[in-house]
Parts: sequence; structure tokens; C-alpha cells
Amino acid sequence: MARIDSFLKLGLAQGCSDVHLAVGVPPMLRLHGDLMPIKFRELGDGELDGYVEEILLESQRDKFSAGHDLDFSYVSEDGGRFRVNLFRKETGIGATFRHIPTEIPSMERLGLPPIVEKFCDFHQGMVLVTGSTGTGKSTTLASMIDHLNSTRSLNIISLEDPIEFVHPSKRSQVIQRELGTHIPSFAEGVRAAMREDPDVILVGELRDAETISMAMTAAETGHLVLGTLHTTSATKSVDRIIDALPADEREQTKSFLSQSLQAVVTQNLIKTIDGRGRHAVLEILVMTRAIAKLVLNDQTHQIPAQLQTGKDLGMQLMDQALFDAVNAKIINPDDAYNYALDKRKFERFVTDTTVLPKMDI
Repeated sequence: MARIDSFLKLGLAQGCSDVHLAVGVPPMLRLHGDLMPIKFRELGDGELDGYVEEILLESQRDKFSAGHDLDFSYVSEDGGRFRVNLFRKETGIGATFRHIPTEIPSMERLGLPPIVEKFCDFHQGMVLVTGSTGTGKSTTLASMIDHLNSTRSLNIISLEDPIEFVHPSKRSQVIQRELGTHIPSFAEGVRAAMREDPDVILVGELRDAETISMAMTAAETGHLVLGTLHTTSATKSVDRIIDALPADEREQTKSFLSQSLQAVVTQNLIKTIDGRGRHAVLEILVMTRAIAKLVLNDQTHQIPAQLQTGKDLGMQLMDQALFDAVNAKIINPDDAYNYALDKRKFERFVTDTTVLPKMDI
């Protein structure tokens, strides 16, 4: 057994989402969003190097030795699956292990609004799941893929960096391809996928102009494209795609979004009020004629007003979702205040007054 497995086993036993190992500090665990050290000595440079060496392939060692960060999947001896990021910092190396559950959670178990399941019924176009790192985007997408896999007969091609949840084919065929192992880039992966008779293409990250352009082409030509962006609102997601492509393609991009963008789901993961887990709070955009017109006319700043009034279509602003979660006693109002855009609406719920801005007397 690799020595690093002992730390991973401890993390799993505690129900942690991540295990952090870095030179100069003891191992740390992330539990329900909070990072805490375990009772262990500070890790030395040679010590951690030795731990990591035991789990790397020769090709990974060569790449890391050449100065590159590594993203890869690792399965511990007891069957735990992890997404790993290995990096160098000023005092030595560091590694983050994100636990990937064996069982893919259903959308109902994740507490996702019913409208998200309806997004799986689209036969073409683009659906984006966005949010900052660690907000559960991969889990939501895995749940959507599992739903499609269980309910429809499709050819689903998933492009990931690295492969996280493993999808055995059920009613559908699910082909999972990994960046750096099976494909050189997301853009090349999408280009290849379009020649493989796909119904659904999942793009792990729309991280550059070429990937976004290829994903748009796939969505326009009759495929359902699921993708992620590191954006923190529906409006910012639309703006990011417009701004990512060259200026001479701006009108074409806006036209694509108005016609082929089906929905945007933006996530935050917030600790539950009992402190025993985290709850996904979602902002949801469903493309309508009114929103399409705003996109075409460079008026995306008005999109939040459409989300606020589009509740009957399943739309909601992040602040609305936070307010509902507070009223349902799912999340702490102090946490809701910290995540809210318009904090004034949440001030009356706050119990820890230290989070409020100090007033000049």
C-alpha cells in the first residue's frame, strides 16, 4: 500500500471532501467547507516527495520533473477514487486530493431544482454549469450524465481533465476521454467527438477561445453540449463567452448564444445549518426571447431582472435561492449574507453581527 493512502483513508473516514499535503505544514482535511490540520508533524520536502513518487507513472514523473503541474486520477488500494493536483511552491511540492464518490448522486439527492432535470431533455444546444472551484460543478454534471445514461438511448462522449466519476454504460453508451491521456486538448476532443456520432458532448472546461468555438459549432449542428465555466453568475457566463472570442466574431457569438444557449446553472456550496454537510444553492437562467434580445443588443446587464421575474419558468437569482434556503432553515443566515450580492436584504437575518460592515459614528 502506498504510504499516502493512510492520509486518504483517514480523510474518507472523517467524511472529508479533500486532503491537502504540502511541505512545511501538517496534512490538512477539508470537512464541510472548513480546512483543518490533523495531528501529524509538518511534512518535509524529501518525505512528501517519497509519498508522491509511489503513486506516479513514469510519464507523470517526467512531466512533473520538467516543471509542469499534474492533474490525474488516483485509486487507492481500498478503492477510494481521487482527483489529484500536484504542484510546486516556494518551500517544496504540494498535492490536493479531491474524493470522487463511487456512487453517482441523483439530482434529487443533491437537492437540485426540478428544472435542472428538464435541461437533460434538450436534444441540442448548450447548457452551462458554472461556479468557482469547489462548488460542485462536476458532481452536478455527473448527475445529469447519469440521468441521461439511465433514461435515454444515446451516445454520450465526456471529455475530462482528469476523469472523475466513472459512468458504466446503462441505456446509453458513455465514452469517457481524458485530457493528456486520450486527447491533446479539449478543442481537439470536441473536434474528434463530432466525428464519433455523438448525441451529447460534455466538455470538462471551456477554458479557451478554440474550445468555446468548437463547442459552439457542436451545439449548432444538432448536439447537446454540456460545459463548465469558472464564472459566478449567469450574466458573467454569457459575457465570458462573448469576450473570449475575437472581436470580429462578436456578432456571430451573440447570435449563437441567443439561438443555441439553452440554460446556465451557477452554483455555490454552502455549509448546512447543522454543520454536517453542504447544500448547493443555484442561480438559474433559462433562455427566453427576452433574454436573447438582451444578448443581441449588448444589454446583458439587464439579465438579472429577467431571472427575478422568471420564477414560473424555473429561473432564479442567487440571492433568491439564498433567501429560500434561509427561510427553509437549510443554511445559516450568516453564510447567506456572505454569499449574497445585495447584502442589505440579508442584514436582518444575521446572527453574528461581526460580519456586518462597521458604521461610522
